[in-house]
Amino acid sequence: MPLGRVQTQIIDQLVELGKLSTEQKKALLATPTELTGDALDQLLQADYRITPFQLLLAKSKALGLTPYNVSRYRVHSATFEKLDTEFCQQNLVLPVGQVGDFLLIAFANPFEVTIPAKIQEMTGKRVVRLLGRESEIREKLKKEQPREELQFTDVVEQIGMHFGGDETEIKDEDLQSEESGPIIDLANRIIEDAYFGGASDIHVEPWEKELVVRYRIDGICVEKLRLPIKVAGALVARLKIMCNLDIAERRLPQDGRIVFKQYTKKNIDIDLRVSTAPLNHGEGLVLRVLDKQKTTLPLPALGFTEENLAKYRECIRQPYGMILHCGPTGSGKSMTMYSALNEINTPDVVIRTAEDPIEYTLPGINQMQMHRQIGLTFATALRAFLRQDPDIILVGEIRDKETANIAVEAALTGHLLISTLHTNDAPGTIARLVDMGIEPFMISSSLLCVCAQRLMRRVCKTCRVVYEPEGREKAVLEEGIGWSGKIYKAHPKGCPKCGGTGYKGRVGIHELMIINDELVDAINKEAETVELKRISMRKGMKTLHQDSLVKVKEGVTSLAEALATVAEDL
Repeated sequence: MPLGRVQTQIIDQLVELGKLSTEQKKALLATPTELTGDALDQLLQADYRITPFQLLLAKSKALGLTPYNVSRYRVHSATFEKLDTEFCQQNLVLPVGQVGDFLLIAFANPFEVTIPAKIQEMTGKRVVRLLGRESEIREKLKKEQPREELQFTDVVEQIGMHFGGDETEIKDEDLQSEESGPIIDLANRIIEDAYFGGASDIHVEPWEKELVVRYRIDGICVEKLRLPIKVAGALVARLKIMCNLDIAERRLPQDGRIVFKQYTKKNIDIDLRVSTAPLNHGEGLVLRVLDKQKTTLPLPALGFTEENLAKYRECIRQPYGMILHCGPTGSGKSMTMYSALNEINTPDVVIRTAEDPIEYTLPGINQMQMHRQIGLTFATALRAFLRQDPDIILVGEIRDKETANIAVEAALTGHLLISTLHTNDAPGTIARLVDMGIEPFMISSSLLCVCAQRLMRRVCKTCRVVYEPEGREKAVLEEGIGWSGKIYKAHPKGCPKCGGTGYKGRVGIHELMIINDELVDAINKEAETVELKRISMRKGMKTLHQDSLVKVKEGVTSLAEALATVAEDL
């Protein structure tokens, strides 16, 4: 018989739906020519006037899947957050929603059984398969991911008129009323524009004659807006009111938090960590964007090599000890720790975290926000946690000797402690702890591993340029990882997808120092950092520089970006 089992089932479903008669079914089954899936679709639509949606409904019933009308789905800024566009285009899938731990994915080919497993591994979410039309999925994937553009022209004109005089007085209604005042509109639009643009930080900087607003996107600061300096006082005051800070105090730095959902009608669920500082031309602010709608990434998506991932997973499954993450602010330490906690979070494990601030809310984990004003510090929280019978403790940062001592004590008394420290590389963490006043034998007894990390920009997959490195570039690759071959660099003019920068997104690089017997002896003898590094490299540690070159070899980033992010090994 020319028709397969599934095609016969589709015809049966069309008969049940009343779209085909029994005679038409017999005629189709008796067709002498072989009909593939596409040929059958064309025949049913052309000769039997079956609409595309009726055909989709029949297919979904025959295959036991839920039909999905892809044409009604509107691609938006969060569509490709979990799965990038390239993966979706290669496999003809479209993410159309998320419900709890389930991702809703429209598939064009329902017989591809390996793709759902891949998606689950990449995202850490379970997949619900929906059946969509191939042509509609292709059409949606063709379109560039839109970015909501917010125009500042109208509000800047209003501000120019409002603050145009020589004497400008900040009126209460300009700062308080949600229904009036261009300053309120400006503050909201700056935050909304930064969110839609994927910024991690907003810088509001008063210069001598202008107020400059800059965004940090993928680790690079980009200027967005220039306003008359007269606006500075009103804008800063408005932002301080939003986070309940003292607008009269302009001589001292202040810290606050904005829950932006209270100030916008749009579906933007973000918090902003605000820091003010008195500068030479006025008060400046930096706002860190904390997107509560984003979830943690699974560990394989953070940029770990297979070797480092296996070692790190083994460490986080130890019953006790201390795991430290080091690197500068904005190097991805928090995301790595959250992802690790998500992986080991099970109902039989008690996890407590002390954070300042709580950047992501993790289900099933008890989190504590620090309040230094009332004496709730990391050290105070750690003491309380030790009486709360936890299995795993996360401390946002080890800042002083007191916190370090209690952290080491916790690691030595049957708890797994995860925290961060500000050092340049993994071996340098030992010297930093000794400098804090921790005895070397206490460090070697409690420490499991140190993970140093940085974030590098990914070269844009759409416009990247392949080339053969020569001279110094070739030598760097051969000396660093013993490899030579073609690599990628960023296109000098970029493309619309990467905003003309040549780079889009970021990836982590890691230096994982696992404690071993030789390292324990060296730490106890108070060996120099250089000696600790040599021992670790002999035992298989890849330095940040080497890991960055591996990313260059794999085509993830460019050599220029790798050398700009971390220094070469001496």
